[in-house]
Amino acid sequence: MFLKVELPWNVVIPPANLVAKGLMLKKSISLRLLKGFAAKKATKDHGYFLAITTVESIGEGKVRRSGDVVYPVVFSCITFKLLRGEIIEGVVRHVLRNGVLMSCGPFENIFLYKDLMPDYRYVPGENPMFLNEKTGFKIVKDVLVRCVVLGTKWLEEEREFRGLVSLEGDYLGPVS
Repeated sequence: MFLKVELPWNVVIPPANLVAKGLMLKKSISLRLLKGFAAKKATKDHGYFLAITTVESIGEGKVRRSGDVVYPVVFSCITFKLLRGEIIEGVVRHVLRNGVLMSCGPFENIFLYKDLMPDYRYVPGENPMFLNEKTGFKIVKDVLVRCVVLGTKWLEEEREFRGLVSLEGDYLGPVS
């Protein structure tokens, strides 16, 4: 789900970038904010950071001993976070014996366990798949699959999420 959040951030401007007041200073602060924002990637509470939409306010700068100036900035941004019970569409990246690995937007590790795919059975081979013999639907690599989110797990060290999804529900499965 896409979320709009407002966040505070401290932007550090080195003395070399302190050219003048006004537009050049605002541009320098905005560029530093974007650089720091891109390095952050994601947080447990907000999900993956996608884009800064507006800079709400830039506070008064405080000079450090090093000569750098720290500006408190409040900005709005768009984030992406999977929520329990949400219906998503993910692209199959790998078909494994015990399930399917998918991705959805910035979420690269979404797992669909074989026991959470009613009426599908694993078919090994050169191009492994999960086949529904009643409908003929196939879950193979690069197929788009509609599923429901059961939960997510935040991995602090990697600064990323893992997700678990299911096909148990109406209108879930491969999308044609």
